[in-house]
Amino acid sequence: MDTKLKGDIAEQATILKALERGWAVIKPLGDRLPYDLVLDIKGKLVKIQIKSAWFDKKSGNFVVDNRRTKTNRRHMLREPYKKSDFDFAVIYLNGPNIFYVLPNKVFITYGSAIHFVEEKKRQRKPLSADFRDAWDLILQWATREETCA
Repeated sequence: MDTKLKGDIAEQATILKALERGWAVIKPLGDRLPYDLVLDIKGKLVKIQIKSAWFDKKSGNFVVDNRRTKTNRRHMLREPYKKSDFDFAVIYLNGPNIFYVLPNKVFITYGSAIHFVEEKKRQRKPLSADFRDAWDLILQWATREETCA
């Protein structure tokens, strides 16, 4: 599978999860925006960036690049995401059909790649484990009370 097909699969799997939760899904036209979907949760719009992880045989981990990739016919440019680009990153692990849901502020703190450990080979729980299937983080963020300044 090429990377575009993997991305399409991750996007469709994410849409299915959102619809199963009763959330409305808005799909922007094209791929120029720094997010892939918008979820409408009780009237609150949540920007979602979707990433498809690949399995790295050497480390035994799933890996995702956490940089934005822009391409044209001659150049490929990778740059870090900004806080304003999206609200949550959803990382899809295709083989085991697992999702990680990371708030933007967590996602952008990593270097250029994030490793997800799915094997029980570590003695301590990896930091990413707190974000495994953490869909409720999106719901909590969308339904939090706005405070007056």
